[in-house]
Amino acid sequence: MAATQVHLVRHGEVHNPEGILYGRLPGFRLSETGVKMAALAAADLADRGRRIAALTSSPLQRTQESAAPIAEAFGLPIGTDARLIEPTNHFEGTVMRRALRNPVNWPWLINPLRPSWGEAYRSIAQRMRAAIDAAFDASSPSTGSGAGAGSGTGTGEEAGGDVVLVSHQLPIWVAHLDVAGERFMHDPRARRCALSSITTFERHGGRIIEVGYADPAARLQAAARDVGAV
Repeated sequence: MAATQVHLVRHGEVHNPEGILYGRLPGFRLSETGVKMAALAAADLADRGRRIAALTSSPLQRTQESAAPIAEAFGLPIGTDARLIEPTNHFEGTVMRRALRNPVNWPWLINPLRPSWGEAYRSIAQRMRAAIDAAFDASSPSTGSGAGAGSGTGTGEEAGGDVVLVSHQLPIWVAHLDVAGERFMHDPRARRCALSSITTFERHGGRIIEVGYADPAARLQAAARDVGAV
């Protein structure tokens, strides 16, 4: 059997004409381009010829919609895991460039190491690591079928196989930094986590390593708008 992998898939472009930092706000769906991006991510996974045993998504609408074509491609239900959700952010619901000009908001920017404006990077890393570990455990041949405790991750009838987790840019990027042993503080503009990208991990013994990154929607990125992420 091929080595089990966990694929972190980011959602596609969101319909957000006003450029709001949407965070966890409800009602933000995929745009038409985002739907196409999600389909390209599903096609990329299908073209790999690997068995996908389970599919789990953040509870937010844009990730659930991005998981839909993967569910269709592999005949899987979509599980939900709140650990995959977008982080909290003080600036949620604002247009960021305007909010930063308001002195009332400046105290929230004093500590980029944590960061002071939202959920701590360490907290994000811990919940993402727990979700990834649960995905590996749920699909492990030694555990057989069934969900990891409290993970929201189900598996197919056979043991083993890959698991797909559909999440958001910052949680995926922090998971990458955590696995790579790099510092969490970073420039958000430098994140390598494009819309509908796929970041792949394997677990060897007790160690998780990143083994791949793909951008199946690359041809659509230039015209896409990606300003609402935390």
